[in-house]
Amino acid sequence: MNGTKKITPYKSSDLSKKEQVAQMFDNISGNYDGLNRVISMGTDMNWRKKVIALVAEKNPKTALDIATGTADLAIMLTQTSAERIVGLDISAGMLEVGKQKVTAQNLNDKVELILADSEAIPFEDNYFDAITVSFGIRNFEHLEKGLSEILRVLKPGGIFVILETSNPTKFPFKQGYQFYTRFMLPMIGNLFSKDQSAYGYLSESAAAFPFGEELNNILRKIGFIEVVNRPQLFGAATIYSASKK
Repeated sequence: MNGTKKITPYKSSDLSKKEQVAQMFDNISGNYDGLNRVISMGTDMNWRKKVIALVAEKNPKTALDIATGTADLAIMLTQTSAERIVGLDISAGMLEVGKQKVTAQNLNDKVELILADSEAIPFEDNYFDAITVSFGIRNFEHLEKGLSEILRVLKPGGIFVILETSNPTKFPFKQGYQFYTRFMLPMIGNLFSKDQSAYGYLSESAAAFPFGEELNNILRKIGFIEVVNRPQLFGAATIYSASKK
């Protein structure tokens, strides 16, 4: 497995990975939520609830959700003690869907969604008590730069929680997961999405991204402490938590 392998949504594009990812999510933003529920069979929401539980234990006052997309996790962070919640994403299309959801739930006074780059977070050092990212770090163009930015804006003693796809390693879950992500996921995506490349990219990037102890070690290298990983559904996803000295 090679965590530095560059996988992009559009193989023939001259745009940077960051620009391609923004374009891809703009393209699929309209049906992303519904399709995501179908593809994950609803399990993604249960995983997000576990992320929120970890954050809630720390009683944060400020929280940042990186790669917030349509703001599911940012909205769920209102279930914690956080008084200010910021959702950040590079896709204007995804944020527009998220803003509609925030408004519909009368949360505009608590949840702010901003268009920004996770590798250049527009906040000062040591600002947030809690930072989350769900299914987003594998889309970073420069993983270590993005993680360094997250460490920079996290308060000492604060909590950082990642929810990301991983790969089951035991038979028969490994083989079943590989079949589902390699063949079924792109097929479902192609049936319901106008962007034929998007769900192929999401599958390919998930298979190549470092997980488990490999990602733990990257987090430690950046400077995070108290790094713990919790595999979900036989390793189909993993929840990571870490802190800052």
